[in-house]
Formats: sequence, C-alpha cells, structure tokens
Amino acid sequence: MQAFKMTGRVLASLAAVAGSAGLALAQDPSEVNETLNEAQQQVAAAAEAGIPALWFLAPVGAVLALITAFMFYRSVVSHSEGTDEMIRIAQAVREGAYAYLGRQAKVVYAVVAALAVVLLMMAFGGMQAKLTALGVPVASVLSGICGYLGMKTATNASARTANACKESLNAGLKVAFRAGAVMGLCVTGLALLDISVWFIVLNAIGEFTLVELTTVTLSFAMGASLQALFARVGGGIYTKAADVGADLVGKVEAGIPEDDARNPATIADNVGDNVGDVAGMGADLYESYYGSILASAALAAAAAYGLDLAQGGMNLVAAPAALAGLGILCAIVAVFTVKTKENATMKQLLHALHGGVYLASVLFIICAGGLLYLLLKDINVGLPEDATQVCWWGLWISIAAGLIAGLVIAYGTEYYTSYEHAPTQRISKQAETGPATVIISGIAEGMISTWIPLITTVVAILVAFVAAGGGDNFLLGVFGVGVAAVGMLSTLAITLATDAYGPIADNAGGNAEMTHQDPSVREKTDMLDSLGNTTAATGKGFAIGSAALTALALLAAYIITVKVQLGDLVSNAPESASAVKWTEMFGNASVTDASVPDLLEFYNVTLVNPQVLGGLFIGVMLVMVFCAMTMNAVGRAAFAMMGECRRQFGIMKAAFKKSGMTDEQIGDPLAWPYEVEAEGKTFPDYAACVSISTGGALKEMVVPSLMAVIVPILVGLILGVPGVMGMLAGALVCGFAVAIFMANAGGAWDNAKKWIEAGALGGKGSENHKATVVGDTVGDPFKDTSGPSLNILIKLISIVSVVFAGVAVKFGSQIASMIGLG
Repeated sequence: MQAFKMTGRVLASLAAVAGSAGLALAQDPSEVNETLNEAQQQVAAAAEAGIPALWFLAPVGAVLALITAFMFYRSVVSHSEGTDEMIRIAQAVREGAYAYLGRQAKVVYAVVAALAVVLLMMAFGGMQAKLTALGVPVASVLSGICGYLGMKTATNASARTANACKESLNAGLKVAFRAGAVMGLCVTGLALLDISVWFIVLNAIGEFTLVELTTVTLSFAMGASLQALFARVGGGIYTKAADVGADLVGKVEAGIPEDDARNPATIADNVGDNVGDVAGMGADLYESYYGSILASAALAAAAAYGLDLAQGGMNLVAAPAALAGLGILCAIVAVFTVKTKENATMKQLLHALHGGVYLASVLFIICAGGLLYLLLKDINVGLPEDATQVCWWGLWISIAAGLIAGLVIAYGTEYYTSYEHAPTQRISKQAETGPATVIISGIAEGMISTWIPLITTVVAILVAFVAAGGGDNFLLGVFGVGVAAVGMLSTLAITLATDAYGPIADNAGGNAEMTHQDPSVREKTDMLDSLGNTTAATGKGFAIGSAALTALALLAAYIITVKVQLGDLVSNAPESASAVKWTEMFGNASVTDASVPDLLEFYNVTLVNPQVLGGLFIGVMLVMVFCAMTMNAVGRAAFAMMGECRRQFGIMKAAFKKSGMTDEQIGDPLAWPYEVEAEGKTFPDYAACVSISTGGALKEMVVPSLMAVIVPILVGLILGVPGVMGMLAGALVCGFAVAIFMANAGGAWDNAKKWIEAGALGGKGSENHKATVVGDTVGDPFKDTSGPSLNILIKLISIVSVVFAGVAVKFGSQIASMIGLG
C-alpha cells in the first residue's frame, strides 16, 4: 500500500508537469519548476521499490520534452504574423484545420469506444486483461492530442515563418523548424509519459509478473495504431483531394498557381498540409515510437523469464524506455544547433537540418553504450557458467544497427527524391516527350529505390539479432531487433521536427503568395518549401523503415501472447482440443516453459501448411486492396473538388465579363481580380472546397481503417494462429516494399516538378512543367495517402492480432477442425 501511495504521488507530479508544459502550451514556464523538483524527489523514492534508477530517464526525458515543446511554442508565437492580410489567410487555414480535426475525432472516438466495449467483453470472457479496455482509449486520446498540438503550432507558425523571411532566411528556418520540433517533442514526450505511468502503476500494484505486465501494456498500442490509421488515411485523402484540384484545374487548366488567392482550392490545400502531413504524420510516428518501446519491453520480459534472470529481468525490461528517454535528451540538445546563413543554397539548408539529426545520433550512440553498461553490467550474476549470457555491448551494437539503418534509409530516400540528384532529374527530362513518360519514369525510379531500404533492413535485422545473442537464445535475438527499432526512433524528437517543418514551410509560401509579398520573401519560402519536400520524403522513409523493425518485433510479441493465452487455456480447460493436443505432443510439460520452436511445432507453422500459405496471400491482399481503396478515395474526392473548381471558375469568368473585362483580359488568369461578387456571394468560395475535402475524407477513411481491424480477427477465427502468422509475414514484406515504392515515386514526381519550376527545362508554365504537374498529381496519393498509411496498416494488423490472440487460440483450432484444416 505504501508503494502504491508513493506511486500515486509520482504520477501526480509527472501529470502536473505534463499539464503545465505540454498540454496547455499557454502558461508561464516558471510554474513547472516547483512541480519538477517534487517529481524528482518522488522518482528517487520509487527507485527503492525495485525499479532501476536509470529507468527514470524515461519519465524525466518525457517531462523535459514537454517543457521544451512548451518553450518552443512560446518562442514561435512571440513572432509577428505580419500584415492583416497574412493574419486573415492564416486564420482561415487554422479554422479549417480545427473544424476537420473536430469532426474526425467524433468518428475515431466512436470507433474506439465501441472497441473498448468489445475488449471489456473479451476480458470478462477470460481472453483479455480488463486494463486493456482502459489503456487502448487512453493511448488513442494521447495520440490525438499530439496531432492537435502539432497542428495548432503549425497553423500558428506558417504566417510567422513567411513574415520572418522578410528579416532573413535563417529567421524563417528557425521559426519553421522550432514549430516542427513542437510536434516531435510532443509525440515523444506524451508517448513516453504514458508508458512510464503505466509501468509505475502496474509495478506498484504487484499483481503482475514482468511478462504479464509487458504483455498487457503492449495491447494498449492498439489505440495509438487505430488513431494513427484514421488520421493518416483521413488526412491523406483530405490533402490530396485539395491538391489535385488546385493542380489540375488551377495550374494546368486555368494557368493559376496553386497558392494563388484566385484558386478556389488553395485554402483547402493549405489546410490539408496540416491535417495530413502534421497531424497525420504525428499520429503515425507516435504509434511507431510507442509500439517499438512496448514490444521491446515484452520481448525483454520473455527473454528474461527464459534465461531465469530473476531481478536482472527488471533491468532488461527497463532498457527500451530508458534508451528512449536518453534519445529525447540528445535530440533536445541537437535541436538548438539547427541554423543557417543568409543566401544559403539548398545543399547548405539540407546540411543544416542533417547536422542536427547527425549530432543527436552521435550523442545517442555514445551515451547509449554507457547506459547499457551501467544498467546491464551485473545482469548475469548468479547464472551458471554454461547458461546464455546477456551481453550489454551486443545490445549496444543492435541499437547502433537500428539507428544507422534509419540514417541510411533516409539517405537513400533523399537520393531518389531530391532534385539535386540524378533520378529526379531523369524524371524531369522525360517531360520533353509528355506526361506518359514522366509517369513511366517515376514508377521505375520508385521501384528501383526500394533496394536501399530493403537491403539495409535485412542487414540491420541480422546484425541486431546476432549481436544480441540470437544464436544462443531466439527471444534474446528478437529483443535485439526490438531495441534496434527503438534505436532507429531514438532521435524521433528531431527527425520528426525535420518532417513537420515541411508543411509549415509550404504553408508559409502559400501565405506569401496569397498576400502578395515581395518576391524576395517568396524566394526564401520556396527554398524552405523545396527543402521541406526532401525532408518530408526522408521522414516517410524513416517511418516506414522503423515500421518494418517494429512489426517484426510485434510478430515475435504475438508468439509470446499466444503462449500466455495457450497456457491459460491448457490449465483452465484441460478437456479442450488444444489442451489434449498439447498433452499428446509434450506430455506434462508446462506451456509456460515452452520454447518458441515448441510453439511453432505445436501450431505447425511451416510454409507447407495451407493455413500459413493462406495467411501469406491474405496479408498481401490486404496491402493491395488497402492501397486501391485509399487511392480510389482520393480520386473520388478529387473529382468532386475539380468539379467545384471548374464551377467557380465559370462563375468568376461570367462575373468578369459582366464587369467589363474583355475576352483577352479574361484569357490571362494572372490579370483577374482577386475577388469578385456573383450570385450574392464572394468568389473564390474557399469554404465550399474545404467542405468537399472534409466530407470526402471523413466518408472515405472509415472502411479501409475498419478493414485493418476486422480482417485479422476473421483470419484468427478461420485460419487460427498459423494463418495469423502467415498474414502478418505477408503484409510486412509486401507492405514494406510497396510503401517505400509509393513514397519515393511520389516524392520524386513532386520534386521533378519543383526542379522545372526552379528554372530548368523551360521553367514554370512550359509544356514540360505541365507534364510534370500531371506526374506530381499521380504521385500525390502515392506519397501522402496510400504509401505512408501502409506502415500503420502493417503495425495495426500486428497489434490487433496481439490483442485478439485469445480469440485465435480459443476458437481458431476448433473452427479449423470443423472445416477440415486441423
């Protein structure tokens, strides 16, 4: 009871700090100091309860992330938004973004509430822990809060970035990047705080073993994954419907730039950048970060139990969260170093952002070695000499492998998507023979670009597995893969900042264009925007790479969960078919003591098992159908958007004619007035386009998202555990490759257009430019809807499988027997 009271005080202190620093984003930082001191005292007391002192790097790092996010937010909003017109445009974008997120939240939380009821029913049926019904909604809400905070900062930063560019390029970069850093810090801070709170509470209650504790908390990741998929799919459909309308009708048909105030879709396009590329990306990486830490902890607990590490098991379980906290501290240091000089080139701007990421990575690698040594140096004490040993430096190599793999994947993505390099320039040159060859070339470059991340991931997995001791103990090896994912995401606070910075710079350029700023301002915002396209592409590659490692860790975690559920079934229902089969195969051996090969043998998980093969095909089918559904959703919403833009242009031209403009004047769109009264309204009517994007996104996001929840449950019921494992493997391998292809092809098409807009091959308005605009339009749903949503899909179906493992174990074998499969 005393431990529980002490835990409550720790949680109260941490929650107070989080509330002051991260969630309000609107109070005096001095209010945090007293609470932080109290939290530090309670943390020291909690260490006496058995939790390693170094683990408290996790909650301390989380709190510091939220405090720093608050400081950066205050710094951003301290800058002026500029002229009244700049403020008006920024406010229109802000209101549209808030309206969409509010309506999206109603849909998402209705689904989450229904899911919580299902989980509670499963809990009373003995197939799930009761806490899952609480942890899943909490994770979903916190993920949504991250998206809201990031979007709030981004929409407040766009006009301020444009206005800061009047002063200097460095001033604009600083505002945009620190606004992006708020997103990165909120994601890492809230995710790690959530994990820390649950770990302290459940450890203090003392009713759970380490394996049970980590397995229960792993199931909470389903809430974050579900929130992320809705946010990514909905935001992606929203932004691409607006973007396609602005591009094809505005640029190609009417000859009006997409950011021109006379383009009806321009506000919807700017809103879409925020709800898709800020809120959506934030929710995406929140669940990657959250899931990788929880999956690694579950694998650590299983490995510790198998190795009989006793108290040392707590140290092994504490490592992923402690490493994540350390990564936050390193990222915070690196964020302050990002700056550039006036008149910087694109290469120098990219070097400035990369410099911050590389600094954080180097600091983390060095400090992680020291942390693992201090945490694990005595972990093997008491073990027999011939027992498998945990090697701290082997795990350090695993972490380094993950982090280096992330940087290599980011470099490969940059090479194939930046117009500074040959692949994107080759796509641009294909415009000389029309849009068809631009599309063919983009598809080819996207396909060949997959070799770097795929080979890199294979090498990282093998290095992490072997270095961690996988040759001696399988679970220790997959724990190494899990901490490799944690290593890859360790500096997420700054890598996500470079990603979220992109749409802020894009909106800044739009604001400068719509408010007719001096050409020098637009020139600076264009440089920041082009840089943002590259960093956004590398961010997507980074997210997809981390998804592959996390999904592999989740696959191993699924086996552990099946083991727990099977153990309960065998002990509680000895007459069941599974219990009888276990006794026939292994006699009186305990399921709890079974090895992974034993479980695979029990379920006949081999490639010649039709259940496994069927699952593999279903996993691939999920990827393909999901991509088709989301791309068709963009197409339908874009069709409505294009029709609305054409309707408004027709009304505007008629009004221009009525006001006395000649046909020759009307034929030059850049000579049009910025506003015109017609039919009792002011045109362009931005609100109508915002409404189309909002309605289309909310309508179209539901079915693909629910499919990712329902299909794994059905596969578990019909094909059982072998079918689920096949499905997870098929979706992981296919989804990873397709996601990389789509993200890189889309990014390359976008920057091929940007290269021509920068003056190459005839520049803006040329036939070559129009051909690359078509290519960019094809790439829009590739890179911003379907591609980035796939990494969430493969993790969501993994975590759904973990949460509903009890259903597959209890009923899967029975149904398989009924249909003659086992």
